[in-house]
Amino acid sequence: METRNNRKDAVHRFGWLLDESIRLPGGFRIGLDGIVGLIPGIGDVIGLALSSVIVLDAGRRGVPPSILLRMAANVLIEMVIGSIPLIGDVFDFVWKANTRNLRLLELALDDRASTQRRSRVWSILGLGALIILSGLIVWFLVQLILWAVATLGIGSV
Repeated sequence: METRNNRKDAVHRFGWLLDESIRLPGGFRIGLDGIVGLIPGIGDVIGLALSSVIVLDAGRRGVPPSILLRMAANVLIEMVIGSIPLIGDVFDFVWKANTRNLRLLELALDDRASTQRRSRVWSILGLGALIILSGLIVWFLVQLILWAVATLGIGSV
């Protein structure tokens, strides 16, 4: 039977493998998550699947939903920005969603109430940013369609 400490050690080793297992000259560390992210087309999806293991483990440990949401946001940010060619590849090596999520997991287990309050604030701010970004995207698409209609003369008789 797996004890709580063994499971904690296993998830920490997994996060370390994904984000910090390879030491580069100058002391900077990278992991397999960033390397897998270099695979065109599917690398970031594989990274998402691997990073989800830590979030799922946190859920099994009873981490509150607001903290799980923040952890999921870290992983999604890494996947979405990581999918941008070149810039995203560098971002994958720097963002280290798994290390962030392990820190959140530890804080949640040590001081659940305080971590939950901070995570709620971040979730609200993130939701607000998502709504603003969605609005900007819709506005941009409408402008693009209006420009295309005007330029191509679509709809004029």
